[in-house]
Amino acid sequence: MECMKCGTCCTAPDISALRKPVGVRCPHLSADGLCGIYATRPFVCQSYRPDEICLLANAPTLEERVANYLQLFGLAEETQRGQR
Repeated sequence: MECMKCGTCCTAPDISALRKPVGVRCPHLSADGLCGIYATRPFVCQSYRPDEICLLANAPTLEERVANYLQLFGLAEETQRGQR
């Protein structure tokens, strides 16, 4: 499966190597859905491969895709706790 450049994997999961919490947009994610540090991105980002989760989370907006992803993995509550 080819990357849809939707930004979901750069926003929904945590990326501890970048100290990015769950549900927070990566500061290196550009407006066009591409990584601003692609050549030097952390290994976890390098090893990620698009899969059926991308299709299950797909929606018109990044916010909706992230909400779908968090729901799929039962993480929606975790992000709400972090916002309190």
